[in-house]
Amino acid sequence: MATGVIMELQRNSTNWAKVVEDIVRLEKKIFPKHESLAKSFDEELKKKNCGLLYSELDGEVAGYVMYSWPSSLYASITKLAVKENYRRQGHGEVLLKAAIQKCRIRNVHRISLHVDPSRTPATNLYKKLGFQVDDLIQGYYSPDRNAYRMYLDFDTD
Repeated sequence: MATGVIMELQRNSTNWAKVVEDIVRLEKKIFPKHESLAKSFDEELKKKNCGLLYSELDGEVAGYVMYSWPSSLYASITKLAVKENYRRQGHGEVLLKAAIQKCRIRNVHRISLHVDPSRTPATNLYKKLGFQVDDLIQGYYSPDRNAYRMYLDFDTD
């Protein structure tokens, strides 16, 4: 099971450059070039309604989740990645739960995300935590790669 420490990346933290460097390296390894935020990562993090949580293990970033809340009612998980040697140990689940909690604190009504249907472990994790498939978006990632649009609604009572 995951034993890393979940931390929120803060702009003024002393380890900002190292953490961003580790995450950019991870982005480049995991995501195809046109899906990677590696070149624009710093700009993404400067956005007003954006947050990033990461798991640190043995002094390195084991995984991270980026989320945003474009409105007071809605949030989006924009990235979730775990280093290959830390997969299937619970890191993704711990990160996703932490991001969901951050969104709940903001009283959003819905969190959405997109995932490639061929990424079965990711899709299963999202379903395990209550996300439901809303639609299959044809050509979302590229002309021959689709995405499930998934969502998690919170009770508003």
